[in-house]
Amino acid sequence: MNNKLMSKVFAWMAIGLLVTFGTGLFVSTNEVMYENIYRGAWYIIFAIIEIALVIFLSMRVMKMKATTAKCSFLLYSVISGLTFSSIFIYYELTSILYIFLVTAAMFGLLALIGYTTKIDLGKAAPYLFMGLFVLIIVFLINIFIGSNTVDMVASIICVLLFVGITAFDVQKLKMLKESGLPEDNLAIYGALDLYLDFINIFIHILSIFGKGDNN
Repeated sequence: MNNKLMSKVFAWMAIGLLVTFGTGLFVSTNEVMYENIYRGAWYIIFAIIEIALVIFLSMRVMKMKATTAKCSFLLYSVISGLTFSSIFIYYELTSILYIFLVTAAMFGLLALIGYTTKIDLGKAAPYLFMGLFVLIIVFLINIFIGSNTVDMVASIICVLLFVGITAFDVQKLKMLKESGLPEDNLAIYGALDLYLDFINIFIHILSIFGKGDNN
């Protein structure tokens, strides 16, 4: 894979993560803003916008102008930060930073595996995404059940699934480079995929090992 493309992918992913974490931290320290988002209908509105944006980007990023794709990705990162801000209330900042570093180290290793492996990870992809679909259903059902054990086990499985998905996504980018698609658009496409992988691994590791402010 072209190193220039990989540099762009990881640079944009890092920018997206910084924007999300920065926005979340800012909102969590602004009591009025935080209350408005989480006590009213704004959280639902932002969550809907967030889902709509990620679907829109995933489907249209290759057909956009590069500038539009970059701006859309940054907007998505900001909206994600608004819905992400609660972690800075529920967990200690030192715990968040520590787990962020652990996730980054794990993510770097997974990206390296996906980049260098000769195994076709595409064969495992359908099973990984099928497992993820089942887990989403489990998480939704558990909202009503409220079982901490189910939540813990599902989070562990989710981390394991995204271990495979991350390696697959990096390998997929390696193959897409040869497709002749615009490099800047491909970088945003890859950055979005890897951003989502990173966030999911981070959130679930945090839910397993994170130390709450009330602990």
